[in-house]
Amino acid sequence: MFKNLTVIDASSVLAGPSVGMFFAELGARVIKIEHPKHADVTRSWKLPKENSETNVSAYFSSINYKKEYLKLDLKKESDHQQFIDLIADADILLTNFKKGDDIKLKIEDTRLHGVNPQLIIGKINGYGTDSDRVAYDLILQAESGFMSMNGTPESGPVKMPVALIDVLAAHHLKEALLIALLEREKTKRGKSVSVSLYDAAISSLVNQASNYLMSEHVPQRIGSLHPNIAPYGEIFTTKDGALITFAIGSTTHFEKLCSFLNLAELPNDFRFNSNPNRVDNRDDLFKILQEKIKNIDSVSILSTMEKVNVPAGKIKDLAEVFETKAAQDLIREENIEGIQTKRVASVVFKND
Repeated sequence: MFKNLTVIDASSVLAGPSVGMFFAELGARVIKIEHPKHADVTRSWKLPKENSETNVSAYFSSINYKKEYLKLDLKKESDHQQFIDLIADADILLTNFKKGDDIKLKIEDTRLHGVNPQLIIGKINGYGTDSDRVAYDLILQAESGFMSMNGTPESGPVKMPVALIDVLAAHHLKEALLIALLEREKTKRGKSVSVSLYDAAISSLVNQASNYLMSEHVPQRIGSLHPNIAPYGEIFTTKDGALITFAIGSTTHFEKLCSFLNLAELPNDFRFNSNPNRVDNRDDLFKILQEKIKNIDSVSILSTMEKVNVPAGKIKDLAEVFETKAAQDLIREENIEGIQTKRVASVVFKND
């Protein structure tokens, strides 16, 4: 799709490099630039079980795929010129430099567009172009409200187990770059676009933001429960010890679930005859449902729910996830610097 596109990936950590991987998966030539002595820090972010002698980690591998690797110190004249030569023929440049670094390195937008007027520059920053504050996903999750909502009353605030804000910001930048490529078809001119982690985080609050903005509802930590729907996110234990959950988004879903559990009278109970009532009485509802579910095996429940189109699923760990063919089909393998690496695809749309 992008076999004639050249992307210079001068970014590091997760958000920027994942954008580079996106274009690489779609056929673009992606050249990742790293400092000769201070390579991408994620090369060193290793699990205890990983080989400490190599320069490739699982974390680094997750968002670096099908790239070429080039070591350049942009403070050295020869390396700087080599970088400028690459820019002259590039389509996209990805960066996540700190404020002012582009000036120190003599790679300001105006200078680069002077070399290549059609260059599209995509930037990731933490708190906006005017801020020089160091940004890490954990801090963004803390300051954007995600951690305050995530967890249980007992657990206290909990971060998401992936760098969610980085992932979301990367998607925003992909969209901006694709739009810029379309615009360039008409204008024959490049441009600069940027996404801040903070804006991406706030934008992703979606319904929780509206709950507050329209009703002044400050979300509390309620585990996996949904503030507007019940039963939704409650964790049930089956006869065979599996943990399952339901996403009962409508009264029809609720009626079908009750019918399967031989609780046909429950939808007529005033406590449960509407979604708001079910939310108000979700603790009582959980106890009633759990009493039935504990006597039925998970396979029976889940297969029946699938047949009657009621959203339900088993809570799986990653070992179980990657036992499935659907997940295995998304694994991408590549040898990087002598290390056999694996990651999941960043491009998952299908051409039907």
